[in-house]
Amino acid sequence: MFIESLDYKNDCVGYYCDSKLIKTLPEAPMYYSWFASSHLASREVVYAYLYSGKGINESCPEHLQDDWKALQNRMKAFFRSFAISKINLEDNCIFDMIPEHFLIDYYAAKSKITKHILETIEKPHNYDHLQDLMVFCDKIERQKLNIDTTSLNIRIANPIVRQAKLKYESISPYIKYDMFGTKTGRLSTIPNSFPILQIDKEYRSVVNPTNDWFLELDFNGAELRTFLALAGEEQPTTDIHEWNVINIYNNKLSREEAKKKIFAWLYGETEHRNSEEVYKKEQVRNKYWDGSKVTTYWKREIESDKHHSLSYIVQSTFADLMFKQLLKVDKFLSSYKSFISFTIHDNIVIDLADDEKYLLPEIINVFSDTEFGKFLVNTKVGSSYGNMRSLFIK
Repeated sequence: MFIESLDYKNDCVGYYCDSKLIKTLPEAPMYYSWFASSHLASREVVYAYLYSGKGINESCPEHLQDDWKALQNRMKAFFRSFAISKINLEDNCIFDMIPEHFLIDYYAAKSKITKHILETIEKPHNYDHLQDLMVFCDKIERQKLNIDTTSLNIRIANPIVRQAKLKYESISPYIKYDMFGTKTGRLSTIPNSFPILQIDKEYRSVVNPTNDWFLELDFNGAELRTFLALAGEEQPTTDIHEWNVINIYNNKLSREEAKKKIFAWLYGETEHRNSEEVYKKEQVRNKYWDGSKVTTYWKREIESDKHHSLSYIVQSTFADLMFKQLLKVDKFLSSYKSFISFTIHDNIVIDLADDEKYLLPEIINVFSDTEFGKFLVNTKVGSSYGNMRSLFIK
């Protein structure tokens, strides 16, 4: 049964199905829809977005493009009128403000695009993983960030800071991730999202927890550890750059020198016998690159030349590993007040309740316990995203 949610807010329940707008979801063994919705969370649903890997405009077949573009333009006109009238969309349901006949036409076209994608594109090998990630991103999109710009007041005489203050006061306080915005699978954000991936360090103080603290977790030497795992090597239990100083460079380099040198070797074409013996660069490349395409450990496929092959292999594999770990943490926190506020490439930031600080060791343990072995975790904590400080837990 093809079905589309009319609104994505939790208290705005409505569906398009079979040329009608309905309030109650009819029973069916399987539903087919474009994108995840909290209203469909308890149902068996196949999502066309995950088959396409593109936005709905890019996925629209040629024979539907003219009609879809016209409908999109009319929908944008409605939203412009809401903005001019200063209607707060957070407090209103879309289907209460837009004529029913237009909504039927709009969602009928959306269902046709959904049907076309499901009939013409094969199911991705990693569909289940992508669906879990899509549901997580949808959950993040519904969480309102606590944005407070008063921390910038002390520098308000600076016109650049004044402009930044106005920007963060007016922008939508919701993070909207794009799952397919990069080649390697790392998350990007869509237009009109809060720019959490691009926010300058000097303005991060405007992002505050809803509970009491921000807890940031990231992996020590994430890419290097992923490389070691793909090479079949065990994970070091200590800082990986210090480990490289001892095991590869025979204590002849400083930590910073070793860090620069190992990355230059991994992603360059230079040779170093000690490095090759441990990280097995060519073995990893030959296993996951066929000469024109990378197929990662978790079956992502990326067109690639030799020069980019290793970076695609490692970065894409780690992106999926990171998603798996944040989903584990999200599941672990599901019965607590604390929750994942956002993720930035190689870290997750948890909105931590003060009375749940006792969970820290277990949260870290869940995050560190990967399919590739135990990864060492770096930990920071702060009262805002702008004042994070390292936290050392024995």
